[in-house]
Amino acid sequence: MPYTKNHKIYKYIHVRVCMATKTISITEEAYRRLASRRQRENESFSEVINRMTGRAKLSDFFGVLSKESGDKLEANIQKIRKSREVAERQRAKKLKGLFK
Repeated sequence: MPYTKNHKIYKYIHVRVCMATKTISITEEAYRRLASRRQRENESFSEVINRMTGRAKLSDFFGVLSKESGDKLEANIQKIRKSREVAERQRAKKLKGLFK
């Protein structure tokens, strides 16, 4: 049937949200250790795992390294960055030569 001004078009949106579950096998010792990490009585194992494996903030690591170790790490990072910059320039120069 062709569209005319008398026809109305309706759109229905159906959203279904499901929580997927997986069954895992763990030892009794692992179960006891996981259960002991619950902070609330009704905290689920999924909540415990998500809380424990969440992303840490960079500030959480402040003071972990000594000044000497931190300086060595920073120097190595700068060295790696410099070598990557040089390699990138060489690749760009090589590619530029291929497309002339």
